[in-house]
Amino acid sequence: MDITGFRVLVLALAVLPAAESPALVAKVSTFGEPWCDLPAGECKGGEATVEIDVSRTEQEIVGFGCAASELGWEALACLSGADRAAVFDELCRDGGFTVIRTPIGASDFALDYYSLDDHDGDFAMEGFSIDGDRRALIPLLKEFAARIPPDVLKIWASPWCPPRWMKKTGCYASRPPWDGGEPNDCLEESRVYEGEDGFNCDEAHFRAYALYFRKYADAMRAEGLPIAWVMPQNEPNSAQPYPSCTWKSASLARFTLDYLCPAMEGSGTSVMLGTIERRSMELPDAVLSDPANRAKIAGAGFQWEGKEALVPVKKRYPDVFLVGTEQECGDGANDYAHARHCWELMCHYFEHGVSVYEYWNIALKTGSVSRWGWRQNSLVSVDPENASFSFNFEYYVLKHLSAFVKRGARRLAAGGDYGDALAFVNPDGSVVVALGNDSAGSVAVAVCGKRVDLPAKSIATVVLGECDLAAWK
Repeated sequence: MDITGFRVLVLALAVLPAAESPALVAKVSTFGEPWCDLPAGECKGGEATVEIDVSRTEQEIVGFGCAASELGWEALACLSGADRAAVFDELCRDGGFTVIRTPIGASDFALDYYSLDDHDGDFAMEGFSIDGDRRALIPLLKEFAARIPPDVLKIWASPWCPPRWMKKTGCYASRPPWDGGEPNDCLEESRVYEGEDGFNCDEAHFRAYALYFRKYADAMRAEGLPIAWVMPQNEPNSAQPYPSCTWKSASLARFTLDYLCPAMEGSGTSVMLGTIERRSMELPDAVLSDPANRAKIAGAGFQWEGKEALVPVKKRYPDVFLVGTEQECGDGANDYAHARHCWELMCHYFEHGVSVYEYWNIALKTGSVSRWGWRQNSLVSVDPENASFSFNFEYYVLKHLSAFVKRGARRLAAGGDYGDALAFVNPDGSVVVALGNDSAGSVAVAVCGKRVDLPAKSIATVVLGECDLAAWK
């Protein structure tokens, strides 16, 4: 089918009575019923519309994903082998999650503080080893690798912290603990602040750190886990009470362009800029403003406040590959309010050009707290006492896209006077329309002559196949 013949799809929306006739290919999620068929009936017209011009395609979609963490694997290890397999089977079902982030060494959700070379002054990286990652990260990654074809799976990595002997303070943490957090290795007199270089920015340390990345990529490839790309620092502006490292923009740009990029040549692993967690354009401009430098970088990743930098980056550098690297983590309540925020974040990131959208915690024990005192949301909650698990509502919000928007899809601009929508066209020509309804009442949506009813406080997806589109035409 030549979809360019369908210039505009008009989806009429109105508050109508419940439908009785068979459904289109459609699913709906509410907080009480997370994954249900969405009924359809005869269209009776409507008051509001979503207008989709299928001749105007935006960015290509590479995939959806989540992040590996040691506390996540610790939670999943409480389950039986069959239940753990069921979790990963579900995450990978229907194309599912195919882009997986992993830390290089310890993150804030690690079992302990460590790097992959804790031998002081080992500039030649003779003591480098990925054994620390074998406890939890590598087993978790291999679960995805066993289910996703190697030409589809993309694993990417970033350090939260370099080996501590490379840092000016010699500490993993950049500041003392917050109230409620475990003691860390940083005293008040050793703390660093945003805008300072926490790294020893000299030639010897730059070369050693670039070699650290290369050895990591080579070692992971030997494990059967090739790394698609690396980002040089998780949140380079954030001085945190866990493994972290602050950088001045000019210093991180110099390390990335002059040392890391050359070190990764021939490894099969690309270098991306990230993860950018501030709205400032100082770091993006330092790396991307020069076309020669921009050619060295495979893309850029954004999270948290960095979502505001996404807008000017897309405007100034429209051809740069963009990634949403970490969804905001919530407070552990796993409630509807944050699930709705999840939907709003996805809309923001996709509407401003990302090709990948990623969640953070795959799984956590019920009621668990990070080592530094933050209770967070997760896709899966595990009850260690009963060795049981449940998928949280935020998982189904992501599934409304990840299960239907296929690799190679293109985003379609969604206009009209109903703005709570995302739309994509798949490589097979099917059109995916995802809709949110945050109101307290039901809303009915007319789609190509059929009506679907969105319950209150819901997210829904409708897939328009060739037959549906042909009948509408």
